[in-house]
Parts: sequence; C-alpha cells; structure tokens
Amino acid sequence: MRTKLSTFVLAFALAHLCAGLASAQASVEVKSLAARLGYPADAKLLIVHADDLAAAHTINAATFKAFETGLVSSGSVMVPCPWLPEVAAYARSHPDADLGLHLTLTSEWKTYRWGGVLSKERAPTLYAADGYLYPTEDVAAAHIDVREAEAEVRAQIERARAFGLRPTHLDAHMRTLYTTRPLFEMLLRVAREERLPVMVSREWFGEAPFLPAALGPDGIVLDRVLGADPSVRPERWAEFYTDLIKNLKPGVSELIVHLASDDEEMRAVAQDHPDWGAAWRQRDFDFVTGETFRRLLKENNVKLITWREIGKLLTKP
Repeated sequence: MRTKLSTFVLAFALAHLCAGLASAQASVEVKSLAARLGYPADAKLLIVHADDLAAAHTINAATFKAFETGLVSSGSVMVPCPWLPEVAAYARSHPDADLGLHLTLTSEWKTYRWGGVLSKERAPTLYAADGYLYPTEDVAAAHIDVREAEAEVRAQIERARAFGLRPTHLDAHMRTLYTTRPLFEMLLRVAREERLPVMVSREWFGEAPFLPAALGPDGIVLDRVLGADPSVRPERWAEFYTDLIKNLKPGVSELIVHLASDDEEMRAVAQDHPDWGAAWRQRDFDFVTGETFRRLLKENNVKLITWREIGKLLTKP
C-alpha cells in the first residue's frame, strides 16, 4: 500500500510539474516586433521574400530581376546547392542585398539532388541510403542527430561567409529545423551566437507550443508568414495575391515567394513536381514584379521592410 501511495504521490507531483511547465511556456509573452522597430500599431509591414536562391540558375536570375524592381525585398540562399557561386558574386557586387541563409537539410526533387556541406562520413545521420539528404522534413527530423545537424548548420554558415556572403537572417528549407524542439533550440542557439535573427511566426505557436519559451520575451517573431499553397488554382493566382494584400493586417508579415522562369532548366529540376515547380514560379515572378502588385502595396499602405532592418535590433544594447 505504501508503495502504491508513493507512486501515486510521485505521479501527482510530476503531473503538476508538467502542467506548470506547460503553463510557463504558454505564459511567455513575446514582444511586438513592429513596436520594437519603432512603427505605430496600425503599420502594415511586409517582407517579400524569395526562397531557394542557389538551387538553380533560373531561380537566381529571376530573383535578381525581382530585386531590381524594388518589390521583392529579401531572399535566402541554399548553401549546399551548385549555383551558390553565382549568388555569392551577386552579393559581393550588391552589398546592400538582403540575403539570409535557407539552411538546407533536405533534398526534395526527384532527379535533381544534393548532399550537405559535410560529407556522409562526417555526418552520416543526415543522409538517406541513396547518398543524398532526405527528401522530406518529417523523415529527416526522424533520422538526423541534432549534433550532426548543428555541425552542418555551422558548416553552411561558414561556407557562405567564405564565399563573401554576409547573411542577414536564418530560416530553414521546408521548415525542417522547426519540426522538433531540440532542432529548433539548436537553430536558435546558433543564431544567437551569430547574432542573426531567425524567421519564426507567431501563428506557429499553437502547433509548436515550445516556441515562445525557447524564444523568450525578447525573441524576434513575425506576426505571420504568408504564401501560396497547392490549394490555389493557377487561374486564381492573381486573385489570391490581390486578396492577400488587400486583407493584410497590421504588424510584420513575410510573404514567401518562389521565383524562376518556366524554362527547360526549371522544368527539369521540378520533374513530376508541379507544386513549387516551373509554372508555379513563373506565376509568382509575374505577379510580384508587376505594376498591379506595386499599386496594391501603395493603395493599401503596405511598407516593405527587410531582415537587415530587423537584425539591427540584435546590435542594440
């Protein structure tokens, strides 16, 4: 009886401890990013962010053109991919370009694949049986060792800097580094050491309740991350983006777009993968570099900002 009672008391105490920890996580209030940047409460701030730089020449070329319009304000680079030198050359000749690192631990295309910066011998858990990175974020997260993932993340940052890139922020390809608490805490620790902000959305707190506690009240958090998904039909592409801008709420939002030409190279890269494929990326490019998009931003009082501006918060005392 005493054993049963002791077990009950222990279980009861553990339950209250867990409840307390959960409550503590939920009670962490992360400060408003717009207010910290010095903007009024009704300001509508937007980062238009081009993903997947370095994955292909056509992606690079479209993104560079988009930067020139002034309508795409930021982008992120996949360091393990073969077109990194082209991005690095652009960055060196455009030192004000807002370029972060799209930390890459997956390789999702059917016939176009890549490995990490570290070899399979140095980081074996990052690699699938075919010798490339895992194709999906859930499978990658289930297999990779956090210490090896950290070594790869640091190697990607080091390679980027060796090529002359000066990253303004970090995010993760296919959100692989946000799938588990250990991976996210590792990402956050590395980012803090590098004094770089990490892309995190306040809207993710519900599905990943560990995020607020890991970030703390002074963590940098966007109010929302937006973008097209496979439910948007091609014929409604312009309508989708038009409604998105017209209904944009105050705060700091990031609109993630995927840019490229619908050409032979991109069709080969995205073989049998229409989602985020060649036609998708052409539609994104056409809209966010067009005059309709420019007019919508002006008419709805949307101000474009960059991660470089956000990163200055980390240099303040």
